[in-house]
Amino acid sequence: MFSSPESQENGQSQETYITLTDEAERSLHCTIEYSLELNEKEYVMLLPLDLPVEIFTWGSEDLEQASIPVDDESEIDQIFDTAKVVLEEQNLILQRTAITLTVTGELPEWDEDELDEVDENDEASEYYEELATFLYQDQKYAIYTPLDPFLIPARKSDNGKLELLSEEEFKQIQPMVQAMLEDRLFDDME
Repeated sequence: MFSSPESQENGQSQETYITLTDEAERSLHCTIEYSLELNEKEYVMLLPLDLPVEIFTWGSEDLEQASIPVDDESEIDQIFDTAKVVLEEQNLILQRTAITLTVTGELPEWDEDELDEVDENDEASEYYEELATFLYQDQKYAIYTPLDPFLIPARKSDNGKLELLSEEEFKQIQPMVQAMLEDRLFDDME
């Protein structure tokens, strides 16, 4: 994956937009949300401009709550057109972007009583808003958007390009990134 920075004037401040592109030539437009320097390397957290979504399905043992993320590219290829039509009924446009699926359009108001907690593989649970459900070949699927920001970790290389971090690399710097984010949140609250 590679990125190309673009700067655009937005009122009085200038914001940097990054375009990530994958091997399939799909792109994802992001902003640099946070940056920090650790061990003489610059790391950034990218935030997609469009709303990230995930598709889940139901496991055979738990038919009440969607809990299995659909990560297989071939399965996403099969269900994509159906998911796209279902979201179009809500005036949302599903996009096949790099790294994650995204939607554009006017999102419905969130009802805090209807937020779903999804427990992925015994990891910490995350909260999602359900956008739609659909059936494809007798299998039920649900499209969710995460309520927490979908941040993408990357590192600036020596030549100035951004490189996405592997899961192992991110785990190494995650405690420091978490502390930095908490400090900034605390500073913003004062």
